[in-house]
Amino acid sequence: MASFLSVIPPFLLSVLIFSGAVVARGDVLELGDADFDYLAAEHETMLVKFYAPWCGHCKKLAPDFETAATRLKGTVPLAKVDCTASPDTCGRFGVTGYPTLKIFRNGEDASSYDGPRSADGIVHFMKKQAGPNSVTLRREADLEAFVNHFDASVVGFFSGPDSGQLAEFLKAASVMREHFRFAHTIDMTLGLKHGVDTERVLLFRPPRLSSKFEESVLRFTETITTHTLRRFIRDNIFGMCPHLTNENRDKLKGQDLLTAYYDLDYLQNPKGTNYWRNRVMKVGSQFASQGLSFAVANRRDFVDELEEEFGLGASDGGDLPFVTIRTQQGFKYTMREEFTRDGKSLERFLEDYFAGRLKRYIKSEPIPEKNKGPVKVVVAESFEEIVNDPEKDVLIEFYAPWCGHCKSLEPKYKELAEQLYSDPNIVIAKMDATANDVPQAFDVQGFPTIYFAQAGKKDQPKRYEVKCTYTVNTILHKQTQTSHIPVFPLYSVSSNLPLPKNYI
Repeated sequence: MASFLSVIPPFLLSVLIFSGAVVARGDVLELGDADFDYLAAEHETMLVKFYAPWCGHCKKLAPDFETAATRLKGTVPLAKVDCTASPDTCGRFGVTGYPTLKIFRNGEDASSYDGPRSADGIVHFMKKQAGPNSVTLRREADLEAFVNHFDASVVGFFSGPDSGQLAEFLKAASVMREHFRFAHTIDMTLGLKHGVDTERVLLFRPPRLSSKFEESVLRFTETITTHTLRRFIRDNIFGMCPHLTNENRDKLKGQDLLTAYYDLDYLQNPKGTNYWRNRVMKVGSQFASQGLSFAVANRRDFVDELEEEFGLGASDGGDLPFVTIRTQQGFKYTMREEFTRDGKSLERFLEDYFAGRLKRYIKSEPIPEKNKGPVKVVVAESFEEIVNDPEKDVLIEFYAPWCGHCKSLEPKYKELAEQLYSDPNIVIAKMDATANDVPQAFDVQGFPTIYFAQAGKKDQPKRYEVKCTYTVNTILHKQTQTSHIPVFPLYSVSSNLPLPKNYI
């Protein structure tokens, strides 16, 4: 029997042996310096991962990348380049960290990939990248198939291939294709059933979200530019009560938002899903002019957030929706009354919200019964009383119990508090930011984070940036070589933030 190598054409064998050509391991293509350019050019759209074998983040991404490649096979190829073996290719495309993901079109670097890095997220994102910026529709069946989709659709109807508005539409589609679906036709008759009698762009909301409470098809009436079309889509695509997902959450949560969480499933149970959504919309339509937005979400998709942010266990609420409100200021409210099928409980909840009768939900540890130590323990429920005391300068550390840096700081922070304990105008405090809600004015991204809330300026807390570490003794009792002003405890003289009044 002939060996494997004997049946490979000589030219292909030489490529495989001498040029490090593409090798398929699983469904991710492996590209290198010798073959990247001509193989990448063969694909209209391709996602490429530039990586290093030793990189921990690369190893973590690898299984999801492989899974996505299998699911996208035949639609969008996924490839990878080992930058330790192919430094020239990585250098040409400006790869400086790992993993770096880029989208290529016909071999050209089109854009950085800024989508999710889970298998589902990659698949969802890259499906939108496949094919042209705008799909050409030639028959009415093409139009119906395109708009009958899980996501919204933007369709332009134009008089001919030389239309100036068509050119602007295609330009806008190329810019926004990562976020929205576009199609166009030069057969104006396709738009007759939707009332199109002149060049026009229509926004079709997803059929699954069709409701008697709002229009399913919206008309864009301005002159087409990327700016005007983007604004129109942004203002109308979600409608009165969109489906909140992990993909669109950031776009929806930049507003005062009421969300009803339940066992939402548009694939297996669209009728049951819309049963509750229609009740939210019916009640919400009564309050539509008061600045609150509405959404529905699958409880299973947000179980960790509901537990962390609202104290909701997996079994709370049963089969009924659990309703929350989160405002732009970060205030949180929960509907504790059971969601009734006639919507009356939701109506009462909203009436109380707009009347200012609801108590905010705050994640907080219990207020300590004894709090006489030099470092005052602050919890969410006592934050206003202690940190926002208008008569006192307050230095507060936000920490996590597991944080090693926080533990290293603790003895110095306590020593500082002891030396300032006799001054009634200064408070040294700390708060466990993992167990308590942190007010929005205090941006805590890591631990420890320390803020100074000055007396009389509580609306302007100042974050201290640690540039040097000093011993408390040195800072309190010695002058620095560059200033005659004592440095504020624990921090470098380079800080230009206000100091406690007794130390200026």
